[in-house]
Amino acid sequence: AAIECVAQWHDTFPDSCVTLGNHDRLPGRKANTAGIPTRWIRAYEDVLETPSWDFVLRTVIDGVQYIHGEGVTARTQALRDMQSTVQGHRHTECYVEWKVGAEKRVFGMQLGVGLDKDKSCGIIIDGEFAANEMMPL
Repeated sequence: AAIECVAQWHDTFPDSCVTLGNHDRLPGRKANTAGIPTRWIRAYEDVLETPSWDFVLRTVIDGVQYIHGEGVTARTQALRDMQSTVQGHRHTECYVEWKVGAEKRVFGMQLGVGLDKDKSCGIIIDGEFAANEMMPL
């Protein structure tokens, strides 16, 4: 059922960069711990039947980094890297927070996937404008 659902996304967005999360990487980590050689592990695009998708841990578009995020919030990661950051992982948090200095401004956008399955969405325009469904525009 999941592969059929993903097929619809693949049809709509055939050339996508997909950020991997901790649960996506779990089977590979378990296989590694068990000593299973990597040649026996199938690629994400093969399992999900999404040959044109690029699966990554991190990508940067218009100066904004997109990560799944683990361990820290988007606001903390943005400050650590001094780079605007969008991340998921923390299911119950959804915000955009800006940090502004004398010569640079960055934002951290946390998209909480567990808040509302119909509204977990963020918008970034040219790396300069950031909003999510929880923010009044």
